[in-house]
Amino acid sequence: MIPGRGGRTRTADPRVPNAVRYRTAPHPEQCEYNAKMTSTSRNSQQSIYPPLYHYHHLTYQEDIPFWLDLAKDCPGPILELGCGTGRVTLALAQAEFKVFGLDYDLFMLRYLKSKIPSDHPLSVDLIQSDFRYFYLRKKFGLIFLPCNTFTTLDLQGRLSTLACVIQQLQSKGIFAVSFANPEFLKSLPAIGPREIEEVFLHPVDGEPVQVYSSWERSQDLFSIEWCYDHLLPNGLVERYSTVIRHHLLAVEDFLEEFAQSGLECISLYGEFDRTSFEPGSPYLIILAQPV
Repeated sequence: MIPGRGGRTRTADPRVPNAVRYRTAPHPEQCEYNAKMTSTSRNSQQSIYPPLYHYHHLTYQEDIPFWLDLAKDCPGPILELGCGTGRVTLALAQAEFKVFGLDYDLFMLRYLKSKIPSDHPLSVDLIQSDFRYFYLRKKFGLIFLPCNTFTTLDLQGRLSTLACVIQQLQSKGIFAVSFANPEFLKSLPAIGPREIEEVFLHPVDGEPVQVYSSWERSQDLFSIEWCYDHLLPNGLVERYSTVIRHHLLAVEDFLEEFAQSGLECISLYGEFDRTSFEPGSPYLIILAQPV
């Protein structure tokens, strides 16, 4: 896999792969074990995947203080694009910010809603929509797209998203994106063979779930595959896999797309501690405002 969290890596830098997840639906694969593969319907796959995804990424907290600090600097409501199962949305809501979470995946949103305690309601509004083509009757002080999702979009998708963002931002509002530094990803080997990243207990039945990842890199594209193997007590294995493809553009190309969309870059960071961006930085974090 690409580098993992918590020291579970097979390359030198454990910080990078946090940028390479999200945004594709799971699909079953052939099992490589001496065990039989279970069969599930597509609806079942979609409903089972969110808790696996959530618990896989739950312990990743490196970026949370950054988003909390940024929210303090931006008066007005907050909109997270691609909120998924709510790792960041819930952290902001628990800090008593007014948060709107937008995602295309209804199953992810349902799982997020289930994580909101009924005895202590949080200020969270959930919206099912494609963030490339959304419109809300509200202006936001902060709109952000974390977790490396921006680079999964093609050119038209990025420009469409930026066009929507500029329409929904307050005049002094901030738009922020974070993703793995494409130049860093280009420095990785062309192929990363499948290896186990971590094991966690399934949130429903307590049985082990093994997480594997592998990648392929070309000059312009970085594709990472995640596999979740749910090891059942009867010897069967439920496998869910997802492939995410990231476009490897130069920093200048991203900034030009922002400028074309009416957004001016005000800060460029390479770490979530607000270290200035450099070519070898693990992340690219862009903060921009309407021109």
